[in-house]
Amino acid sequence: MLVTIYTDGGSRGNPGISGFGLVIIDESNQIIHQESKFLGIKTNNEAEYSGLVAALTWLVQNKSKYDLTQANFNSDSQLMVRQIQGLYKVKSPNIIPLYQSAISLLKQLNIPYQFTDVRREFNQIADKLANQAMDSAKL
Repeated sequence: MLVTIYTDGGSRGNPGISGFGLVIIDESNQIIHQESKFLGIKTNNEAEYSGLVAALTWLVQNKSKYDLTQANFNSDSQLMVRQIQGLYKVKSPNIIPLYQSAISLLKQLNIPYQFTDVRREFNQIADKLANQAMDSAKL
């Protein structure tokens, strides 16, 4: 099964209160998983990568259950997408471990995938979930 994944991370302040949201949609346009999580004080890029790592973790854990054959990832983080595509280097010390986790999980997933950077208006569900996560902050 082909799945389409939308991820978003946000930070109110940079660093600041942060969270991510993600949604995974099947071929019939049905949501098969969605998730949001408050992350504490992180940068925007840490939140973006945390959402991707969470989506990849879920995909690896559920690959057999859903007979996954391809994954199309969408994010409004052009930086993250281009880093995963190998077009930009990862220089930030706090991003390197998250990047390495994402690459490791992609290898474990072991199916064809593509990454696309999309404008925020095409990432509304994940954006809403990320904002809900940040709204839930109890600092």
